[in-house]
Amino acid sequence: MIRYPSDIPIFHHIYSLYKTIHHHQTTIPKAIRYTLWLKCETTTLDLLEATISTGYKRGEDRLKVLHVMSMKLDMLKVFIRLAKETNALNHKHAILIQSQLHDIGKMLGGWIRAVSPND
Repeated sequence: MIRYPSDIPIFHHIYSLYKTIHHHQTTIPKAIRYTLWLKCETTTLDLLEATISTGYKRGEDRLKVLHVMSMKLDMLKVFIRLAKETNALNHKHAILIQSQLHDIGKMLGGWIRAVSPND
């Protein structure tokens, strides 16, 4: 059975994260908007795409996609931290995005554990 994006709770969280990141695009300095911030948006869209693709995968294939998602999520955390440390993103906005990333990470970790074969 194929799971549609609306059936996957993490999809809604990543979708919301993208809207948050996109909303703050105009507050990002132009020098970073088309480099680091574009990478943040692209990585978030990659996560959305990967979430959808998991609905079409089974077993080991699904687990591989979930591990790729985990890696991309870790990269996005670094990009957001870098945006904060370079003052491209203010503290309040960074905390909001980091909180969303934390929640997504917990959900993704649970999904990986649920799909992983018992060791």
